[in-house]
Amino acid sequence: MLIAGRALLRLQPPLTPDSPTGELERVRRWSVDPERRREASLLLHARLVEAPLQRRLLLRNQGWGRDPLAAVVLKLQARDAEALQRADLAIPLWQELLHRFPAEAPSADALYTLGRQAPALRQRLLREASAHPAALAAALEAGPSPQQRLEGTLHLARWGARWPGAEARLHQSCHRQGVPLQPAQRALLARGLAELGDGQAALACLEGPGQAMAALGPLGRLTLARSLLQGPPALHAQATSLLLQVAGASPEAGGPQAAEAVRLLAQQSGPAAAERLEQLPAPWRATAPVGARRLLNRLEASPPPPAPPATLDRDGLTLLKRWPNDAASWDLQWELARRRLLAGQWQAAQTLLSAIATQHLPAPLAARQLFWLGYSQHQLGQTAAARASWQQLLRQHPGGYYGWRAAGQLGQAGATLATGAPPPPPAAWQPLDSGVAALDRLWRLDQRTEAWEAWRMRRAGQPAQGSATLLVEGRLRQGVGDDWTGFSQLERASLELPAAQCALAPLLERSLHPPRFLSTFLPVARQHQLPLPLLLAVAKQESRFTPSIHSGAGAVGLLQLMPDTAAELAGRPLSAQELEQPQRNATLGGRYLRQLLDQWQGDPILAVASYNAGPEAVKGWLRPGWQATPELWVEAIPYPETRLYVKKVLGNAWSYQQPRQPRC
Repeated sequence: MLIAGRALLRLQPPLTPDSPTGELERVRRWSVDPERRREASLLLHARLVEAPLQRRLLLRNQGWGRDPLAAVVLKLQARDAEALQRADLAIPLWQELLHRFPAEAPSADALYTLGRQAPALRQRLLREASAHPAALAAALEAGPSPQQRLEGTLHLARWGARWPGAEARLHQSCHRQGVPLQPAQRALLARGLAELGDGQAALACLEGPGQAMAALGPLGRLTLARSLLQGPPALHAQATSLLLQVAGASPEAGGPQAAEAVRLLAQQSGPAAAERLEQLPAPWRATAPVGARRLLNRLEASPPPPAPPATLDRDGLTLLKRWPNDAASWDLQWELARRRLLAGQWQAAQTLLSAIATQHLPAPLAARQLFWLGYSQHQLGQTAAARASWQQLLRQHPGGYYGWRAAGQLGQAGATLATGAPPPPPAAWQPLDSGVAALDRLWRLDQRTEAWEAWRMRRAGQPAQGSATLLVEGRLRQGVGDDWTGFSQLERASLELPAAQCALAPLLERSLHPPRFLSTFLPVARQHQLPLPLLLAVAKQESRFTPSIHSGAGAVGLLQLMPDTAAELAGRPLSAQELEQPQRNATLGGRYLRQLLDQWQGDPILAVASYNAGPEAVKGWLRPGWQATPELWVEAIPYPETRLYVKKVLGNAWSYQQPRQPRC
């Protein structure tokens, strides 16, 4: 009877963040299953953000047993007691948590809190849970002696250079005179600064004995080189020197760092870059990135017009067939095909676009290939084949820019961005599917912070690699409010998603297009008669829905308004703090977007291009009859940044407007 009863309990549907509050209350009070009662209590606890007293009562007597979920309960109870300023209740709970569950992630918070009065516990925290956010917070507070501060800063450089406040500490420690730095310490601090994108500061930190550069190691040099390449051109020579050092080993001995260094070297153009590639060991010179760069150098040296000679296409096809799974081949294929498309050479474009099978490409590149293959077929009079290509695109990749353009080419209803369309429905809760049962359960019980901290501790500071891992970490970051990093990781996951993992595509698509700030954007869309999906799409591309973001050019807020533009729209100068307010920024940005749409008679392509490059630049790009071939006009935009921006924004808008999901 007991076995049968347990089996019956397991047949009950799991409780999730989508479970109605009434059902959770009923389960919490009346369920015969104590585990289910605890799960209902945790879900209700997550909904009472502003009520610590009620939250504390919900979890009363739920910290029983050896289940790691009890550790989460004890931590939440201690936090609620602290919010009520009841240290007399919080301290025993932290102590109990540390005693019963010393190896679980919540105990890191116990070590952090109890360590305020016992420094040995802080040292234990840094040693046993190095990558946990509590350890990073403790490292930032390390002191008061200069040596203790240095040790804390070194911990941040190794485990969390992006932790709020870490950057200032890294700068201070590099230039502090009171504590002499060993070469390995300088190298570690420099690597942390390079991770933050400050290559110049990293170089300054390495100045001194040559041992510091030697201690940087291949990974540190690669990180520093990547950072320098993003900086001023004057620093690119030093970046190249570092990359050549990393790539000096053979493919068998160099490992992934050497392969990435070769790829970065092959992305540089010009005669000097070509000479550097010839300095590489022979095995590297016979790889796809180097071969693709040689061909691109020949292509860029060809005077336009006439079109590049057919021999370039033949050599390109040979390379594409030899390395169909290499990203360098995908980039080369598009560069060759794009030039043929812009020249109206449809047969040559079709041949190039057919050289790599669609299943070898990540989803965004497969969608691009299918669209332009259909376009070339249509121009060649192969109407049935063109429709088949576009229909395949809409089945497998219905969202994004190319899904929108394929729907338009097929004459489908609703292929325009509609004003007054209903807002996207709230996204249903989706399992995390991380492959770790305890982590998935925390996510299911809406304990997003606990899930993120457990993931950080489990990963031990290792960067996410591979689409499946990037998808999990990106969603976890979104769950704790870090859209800025979360979207970046999800976009990487999309670009790296192999065909064998295409089952992840629907979840990835939903995660890439969450309807954020609807209560802010809905009234703005109605006030200015804007398509809500377009407003959401601009905000996602401009700021990744992060109101406090400031660009290097000075743009601020959700819609990245320049202060001068904002002052003109508002009729008075506005402070940065005012522009960070979501409602004010959205209202002014919506007004500007409306002005651009009016200027271009409602054309979203020209309006979005103007939002990025300015209306005057767009005027200079227009040619008579461009409306008949808008896709070709976009590909002819001379600014690569604006070209990508237009496709990203309009693709996001289409994904927000239409609900269809990709399929394998």
